[in-house]
Amino acid sequence: MPGTVITVTCLNPALDITYEVDGVDWSGVNRPGQVRVRPGGKGLNVARTLLALGAQTRVLGLAGGATGADVTTALAGLGVPATFTPAGGETRRTFAVVDTGRGHTALFNEPGPEVTADEYATFVAAYEKALADSAAVVLSGSLPRGLPAGAYAGLVAAAAAAGVPAVLDTHGVALAQGAAAGPAIVKPNLAELEALAGRVLGGADGPDLRAVSAAAEELRAAGPEAVVASLGPGGLLAITGQGAWRAVPPGEVAGNPTGAGDAVTAGLAHGLLLGRPWPERLRHAVALGTAAVASPVAGEFSLADYARMLTEVTVEASQ
Repeated sequence: MPGTVITVTCLNPALDITYEVDGVDWSGVNRPGQVRVRPGGKGLNVARTLLALGAQTRVLGLAGGATGADVTTALAGLGVPATFTPAGGETRRTFAVVDTGRGHTALFNEPGPEVTADEYATFVAAYEKALADSAAVVLSGSLPRGLPAGAYAGLVAAAAAAGVPAVLDTHGVALAQGAAAGPAIVKPNLAELEALAGRVLGGADGPDLRAVSAAAEELRAAGPEAVVASLGPGGLLAITGQGAWRAVPPGEVAGNPTGAGDAVTAGLAHGLLLGRPWPERLRHAVALGTAAVASPVAGEFSLADYARMLTEVTVEASQ
């Protein structure tokens, strides 16, 4: 690999605002017991998790307006190295309302700015320069308005040309086209995999593992080296060139699921960087995701929870 840094792209960052309420009243006035404001968006959650793991990490993305300035300032305060290409529109906000009494969370995500062709060209130039000392890249989150669905595919192809493996976590056409460009890992969740497969992959009792495996095999045949399907409380199912495995957490954890999938992505990228065998890579990814659910704020986790989960996750070969 040409470098030691994991470059995380965040094309549509956000300012994450989390309200904690003990029993939400959806038709009345609510007074949160806790309000937390953090820089967010999937890529920023991934980067913060990687930094907590001790990995060399930097963020590249686009940001604009007062909210974009708040995100940039907050990341600097958290010690997250980030370079944002200026965008003319206003960076988005996301709201999570955590009902601590019921153990439920509602999410409200703004769409974000519309990016121009010139703004994106400036970003791509910075991205291609960063590939020179990158050991891996993570391409995570939704595409901002104004970018074509094939934007991630172009970034995957640029990384491949530079000999840098890419981890892709997105959805829809952007996922399909990005996967066809040949990333090292794609990480769809169950709904995203169902959308690509064009069929339901489970029922009231949960996902049908044979159906999920078949859909993941189909996606892998389209281009990526490995497909890791996220099944929520059901853990991860990985279809790779070295074999297939399922990693399962010890049990469902109550908390805030926002950012749990991003912690999984960070674990997969970190395992790729360290050259961990697939079973251990999955063990660490599931432990991180589970620890992230137990944290009230997206992009954070307890190292003690992570260490404990590592001993409780089960990994087995999948047929």
